[in-house]
Amino acid sequence: MAHKTKRLWKYQPLKSSYDAVIIGGGLHGLATAYFLAKKHGLSNVAVIEKRYIGFGGAGRNTAIVRANQRTQENLPLYREALQLWPVLTKELDFNLMFHNCGNLNLFHSEAAMKAARLNTASGQFHGIKSHLIDAEECKRMVPALDISDRPRYPILGAMYHPPGGIVRHDAVVWGLAKGASKHGAHIHQGTEVTGIEVYKGKVAGVHTDKGKIKTPRVLNAAGAYSADISSRLLGAKLPISVLTIQAMVTQPLKPLLNHVVSSGAYHCYANQTLKGEIATGAHMDPWPNYTNETTAHYIKHQAEALTEFLPCLAGVKFMRIWGGLADMTPDMAPIIDGNEPVEGYYIDCGWGYFGFKSSTVTGKYMARYMAEGRCPEILKPFALSRFKEHRLMGETAALVNYTPDN
Repeated sequence: MAHKTKRLWKYQPLKSSYDAVIIGGGLHGLATAYFLAKKHGLSNVAVIEKRYIGFGGAGRNTAIVRANQRTQENLPLYREALQLWPVLTKELDFNLMFHNCGNLNLFHSEAAMKAARLNTASGQFHGIKSHLIDAEECKRMVPALDISDRPRYPILGAMYHPPGGIVRHDAVVWGLAKGASKHGAHIHQGTEVTGIEVYKGKVAGVHTDKGKIKTPRVLNAAGAYSADISSRLLGAKLPISVLTIQAMVTQPLKPLLNHVVSSGAYHCYANQTLKGEIATGAHMDPWPNYTNETTAHYIKHQAEALTEFLPCLAGVKFMRIWGGLADMTPDMAPIIDGNEPVEGYYIDCGWGYFGFKSSTVTGKYMARYMAEGRCPEILKPFALSRFKEHRLMGETAALVNYTPDN
């Protein structure tokens, strides 16, 4: 007898009315739907996804999670995000494969080490475990590292962040979809939002290619497509550039990398998966685009960068490469807001590098925002108005390429 696989989430027909409609079936949208239904009793919620859930950034990343950002606005959010992974694994009754193997951020100059001291102190002030280690300690933790003066940028030390690690990104998609559906939310794949209806300055509904929906609340959580949706459907422009970030994996290898390792100087980060592959990502493409195309340039870049500080990888083959779209703001911090430009319209976008790491905790607070109509304190710093008021965040300082050359 053939085994019949049970679906993780239910198929539901599109209703003519919902209490809330979420545009985008990525992690931020699914997390918001889950918390709306479970924590706030707002189960009459629809997640509208043009393609399939997890199509965008949720399925195109290197699955690294951490809370070693720089600014006081970001740190509390990412700290709580790390704490949520084991909680959600139990709540959702689904193995999210959270492995807090720790993050090792390499530094290659005295200037970078000084900047790292500020990062470390900021994290410790917020109760986040991070500390500086020297090159010898880096070598003890990851024996494959080359701490000699051979690399172009020799390793002087690192910031070790024990709570960080990796989470299986597609497991998070499936787990949240399962949880949201269990509590009553509807997930509509292959459905496109074509319009947002406004009546007397308030959201009144959305138009889709499958029919019209009445709703007083709409969340735009469409990731790289969020700025286009706001502009095209409401005439509200957002300060977002859409850039491609490329990543790739090697052939499977014996265990050699037991921590996430990254380097700002080389624009390179890597971890070893359960299958033994080295998953590695690079800096974003320098030009705005809306494609997932990959380039030979980044294959060359990753090969050169990885073999600089992990020379044992010389000759290892890359097996797969992929590209994902990142919605970047000028200050590399997200835009989270509500009732702008019309009442009942919410936005959660502009995450750039950090959307995966922040998805569940942002969904938790965005759900409260939508259910209660008041912005939680933890989200207030990310309001769209900061750009008009010239209150740009300093998170970019955490990613400055401090090398002996600049």
